[in-house]
Amino acid sequence: MPSHLHDDVHAGTEELRTALKDNGITLPSLGVDLPGYAAGYGVPLVALGNCNAATARKLAEALRKAATR
Repeated sequence: MPSHLHDDVHAGTEELRTALKDNGITLPSLGVDLPGYAAGYGVPLVALGNCNAATARKLAEALRKAATR
């Protein structure tokens, strides 16, 4: 896998983690999709993971607010 894709998926994951944190949201299992990353083909994916219902509501609220700007 080209190194820029490696750097990009990790940087994108951290940018998302920071943006979520800025909105009071934590996705505990947010990370790089390891099977896709290890396969060495295509573009690596960010795994958003699981969250509880309260976190899902907070995420939906933050997205709705951002969409109205």
